[in-house]
Amino acid sequence: MAHPVDVHVGKRIRHRRWLTGMTQQQLAEQVGIKFQQIQKYETGANRVSASRLWDIADSLTVPVSFFFEGLDGASEAGSDKTSVPADLMGDKEALDLVRSYYAIPENQRRRLFELARVLSDVA
Repeated sequence: MAHPVDVHVGKRIRHRRWLTGMTQQQLAEQVGIKFQQIQKYETGANRVSASRLWDIADSLTVPVSFFFEGLDGASEAGSDKTSVPADLMGDKEALDLVRSYYAIPENQRRRLFELARVLSDVA
């Protein structure tokens, strides 16, 4: 059985890779391994070594600490006044929404953001 931390780190690798639009093959090539190894990391089946995590973080342009964010999030999630899921980056729909949002030209994006903010205040 996979360790919960390995599963969490793997999910964070997958979510960041999705967010950047990178395939497993592309990430594997940048890190210098086979894509099957990326698959095993992402499912938590294999533990990522410190040096490999460093290379993955570099390829995905995030600090190594990114992969550990949210490990203690369960206790903090209840104190948040919004109903945002604890693992927001684990939701493929949310990731697709973020990608689509950033594909909108900046001036329109700001207007959309203000509209969403007003609508959420009303709800």
